Amino acid sequence: MTLAVVQSRAALGVDAPLVTVEVHLAGGLPSLSIVGLPDTAVREARDRVRGALATSGFEFPRRRITVNLAPADLPKDGARFDLPIALGILAASGQLDPAALEHTEFAAELALGGALRPVSGTLPLALRADAAGHALIVAAANAAEAALGGGTVHGAEHLLAVCAHLEGRERLPVAEANAAPSGEPPPDLAEVRGQQRPRRALELAAAGGHSLLLCGPPGTGKSMLAARLPGLLPPMAFDEALETAAVHSVGEGAFDPGLWAQRPFRAPHHSASQAALTGGG
Repeated sequence: MTLAVVQSRAALGVDAPLVTVEVHLAGGLPSLSIVGLPDTAVREARDRVRGALATSGFEFPRRRITVNLAPADLPKDGARFDLPIALGILAASGQLDPAALEHTEFAAELALGGALRPVSGTLPLALRADAAGHALIVAAANAAEAALGGGTVHGAEHLLAVCAHLEGRERLPVAEANAAPSGEPPPDLAEVRGQQRPRRALELAAAGGHSLLLCGPPGTGKSMLAARLPGLLPPMAFDEALETAAVHSVGEGAFDPGLWAQRPFRAPHHSASQAALTGGG
């Protein structure tokens, strides 16, 4: 077989549209090209995948390899396609059964030694994979986060462990969601002495779901009072907690399950620009 198909997902805000990774082996001078609107990190997968396959004991095909990430008009970024590209090459070259790749989605960065590294946006990916009825294999460091999305999630430490799972030689354990909050509780408004009018304003805003603007000279306690607003709000519903976790997930670093259902609070510096406040530089 010279063609293999592997399922993965791109990152598009808090969404994760399906991406089909097609790997084709053809005659000609040995080469590896990736098409389908990849960014620099995706194109660099050529070297990571080649190194990971070689150090893991697999044969890297000395043929003309074309990797197509479909749909072609969807931008692809990050290193999440390393694992599906490597598995596609193994399947297309006959080193892995292509049938084992069906009904499963993959997303992880590969180290040159074959180890799986975490990627951002795993939770939205897990939610969409579960909705599609697919199992999901990610890096072990992403497994707890992905398990919050439901469905069947497996975490793996190494490419060899993924191949052993797909070949049925050693199954990967199913990741379990640990959604018990373990972080510090938000500051309590009861700790504040005086400040009767702003305290009353905070309580009214929290009870009625109103917007609130605190203004005054530096050092009057605006930030201190605002930090206590999350403690006045009711516990988050499951959908609210899931949506908040998904936003955290697409940011830098993986989402910490210990922050599950904790209302977010940001305290940007007073000199931050409008662009910085809305997520820009």
